Amino acid sequence: MKPKTALVEKPRQDELFRNRLENHIDLNHELVILANQINWSRFERDFADMFCEDRGAPALSIRLIVGLFYLKYTFHLFDEELAKRWLENPYRQYFCGETFFQ
Repeated sequence: MKPKTALVEKPRQDELFRNRLENHIDLNHELVILANQINWSRFERDFADMFCEDRGAPALSIRLIVGLFYLKYTFHLFDEELAKRWLENPYRQYFCGETFFQ
């Protein structure tokens, strides 16, 4: 099934009082600058045909998948190390399109 897009999702009620990642990070960090320069919608357009409309569970966002692959190969990480570092690093989460710290 196609991934959920940020345009379709509505903010949840419990997110009303959560602070956004961009309010807690240095906006001059290299991953923040790079994330803001990448045309993420191009990846979504290019990969959209690879997803089925009517079967399976919704996929993860394309930005998350592309961002994780970028981080994995840029920093030479194994999958387990990538997951661990992603969870503890707000800059990597911001780069992959998260709005709130996970």
